Amino acid sequence: MRKLILVLTIALLFQNSYAQIDRTKPPKAGPAPIIKINDPVITRLPNGITVLVVENHKLPRVTASYSIDAGPITEGNKAGLLDLTGAMLEEGTTVRSKASFDEAVDRMGANVNLSANGGSVGALTRYFDSAFFLMAEALKKPSFKQESFDKLKSQIITGLKSEEKSVTAVAGRVTPALAFGLTHPQGEFQTEASVNALTLNDAKQAYQKYITPSRGYLTFVGDITPAKAQALATKAFATWKGSPLQLEKLAMVPNPATTEVDLVDMPNAVQSEIRVTNLVSLPMSDPDYFAVLLANQVLGGGSESKLFMNLREKHGFTYGAYSNMGSGRFQTQFTASAAVRNAKTDSAVVEFLNEINNLRTQKVTGEELSLVKAKYNGDFALGLENPARIASFASNILINNLPKDFYRTYLQKINAVTAEDIQRVANKYFNRDNTRIIVTGKASEVADGLKKLGYPVKMFDKYAQPVAATASNMAAPSADTKTIINDYLKAIGGTDELQKVKSTIINMGMSMQGMTLDVQQKKMFPNMEVTTVKMGGNVVNKNLFDGTTGYQEQMGQKKEMSKEEIEEKKGQTTLFDQVDYLTGNYKLKVAGTEKIEGKDAYKVEVTLPGGKSQTEYYDTQSHFLVRLVKEVQANNMTIYNTITFGDYKKVGNIMFPHTQQVAVSANGQDQNFEMKVTDIKLNEGVTAADFK
Repeated sequence: MRKLILVLTIALLFQNSYAQIDRTKPPKAGPAPIIKINDPVITRLPNGITVLVVENHKLPRVTASYSIDAGPITEGNKAGLLDLTGAMLEEGTTVRSKASFDEAVDRMGANVNLSANGGSVGALTRYFDSAFFLMAEALKKPSFKQESFDKLKSQIITGLKSEEKSVTAVAGRVTPALAFGLTHPQGEFQTEASVNALTLNDAKQAYQKYITPSRGYLTFVGDITPAKAQALATKAFATWKGSPLQLEKLAMVPNPATTEVDLVDMPNAVQSEIRVTNLVSLPMSDPDYFAVLLANQVLGGGSESKLFMNLREKHGFTYGAYSNMGSGRFQTQFTASAAVRNAKTDSAVVEFLNEINNLRTQKVTGEELSLVKAKYNGDFALGLENPARIASFASNILINNLPKDFYRTYLQKINAVTAEDIQRVANKYFNRDNTRIIVTGKASEVADGLKKLGYPVKMFDKYAQPVAATASNMAAPSADTKTIINDYLKAIGGTDELQKVKSTIINMGMSMQGMTLDVQQKKMFPNMEVTTVKMGGNVVNKNLFDGTTGYQEQMGQKKEMSKEEIEEKKGQTTLFDQVDYLTGNYKLKVAGTEKIEGKDAYKVEVTLPGGKSQTEYYDTQSHFLVRLVKEVQANNMTIYNTITFGDYKKVGNIMFPHTQQVAVSANGQDQNFEMKVTDIKLNEGVTAADFK
């Protein structure tokens, strides 16, 4: 009974308090949290390494990080060397193999990471000494074995190849390249050619030059005393020798004199990656620093920002629009970005510039300013739970010549920013009339709209190299649809041979996100089809049409075909779609020519019997189908598929493509994978029972 009374009392109190709160107004932000950060104990080793120790005995855990303050490094024709050299540090030492090293780390439940910038280690206090010496061993005594170098090099090249058709990846590398220039250390990027040219000796020389005690900062955070940390640092690193480092002297790179559009042509793109960017100089010691942080948060820092609310919520151009402001001792970038449907690319650019201009010309409201301050207060306080964050504070103060209380007074300075400060720094750091609008997308669909904005449009390829203004590759069609389709049918074997084929089995293999999948497609005249995807022998996806109806089954969940999908399938009366193009209920239109894999191809827009459309590209010389682009609706979202066909080989008397490069884009995210044919059978092994 007492428990019941207590429950009723709590419920009544809650009801009364709820009634007294005005839910129509957001609650006022509370006072900024009081930040308690201990000053680090700082010493130096004889070889120049600065040792910083921040004691925190709340948990029995210690982390240590070694960072090398090398600054931006120009790699030139050896771009990618430092990343590869850093990866070699995790491939074993002269004392133990990679397997033995990893086993020793795992046995302690520790984390040890190495890179060209240094290393880090975290472990429980009782295991920390041993884990720390493992990190030191990896830094000082890497094995540099040829087989490890070859393995890592191959992995990097494979990764670069997989990114070639990723619009997001290309946009990520061309944006700094166009902003800083290809010869600037912050603008250069690795390519398949530059990585291929690297040798093991290059990596050894880079290690000797850049992995060094010079300009090194060793920071301990956690359950350790300064005396103990100093003893460990001395034992591990005091006798380590290396080349002295000097920061490169970099000339300031100017922004464009007037706003320009830099269009990077990606013919396979179904969305454009927009980057509105300008270079800035914003040292952390600059009095503007805190106001710029808040200004960026207001503009594009999250789902409540002006860019997000405009481009996503108001116009529906994108799944998300954001901005980012760099800072530090070196020139950096302000960038506002979004992935936008091709048809809305020019409109989105207008809205980006409008929001930037609004922040420059209008003061933010008190409510907007309070919200972003509250977010910074909360995020900053939560970040203090991360030992790595505390470690970065200690070294940042020294590297950036900041006052000792920089982080203790961080939130006070955030909360002192005014609406006038936001407007002032927006004018200073967010350019509108001398900015660079970098659009990575399908030039043939977005170039005309961008030109109408009134800014000069400069064309670039996906390696940030300038190309002729005609790079949209649009030209008047020199063949009609009937000729293009007939030439294709002749190229793959001829209509007579195609009509002899009454069934096909195509087996393919593919890898996606680390998974190996087996794909089998069976077809039977006139239009029955089943495609099965297996992983480890288990069916994970199945699409079936029996000539009348069909379904899609994924992970045990079945979905029946829609009327439109059934109509589309019934429109096929042969096993080769293009045969029906000439006689069936299909509508075709030639929309010009474009470059596909560096070669001219006719662009043919195809409307299917069910009303859906897709775009097909036929090589003007070989006449083969080389690319297919289509949209698929699934789970209340639009999925864009781009399939590039290659490696045509004869099976019987018919030419079939044996590779398919697939690019899938949805929700602003790209996924790329390759499918390779392992076997094709004609007129055998298929029965009507396969389509039940």
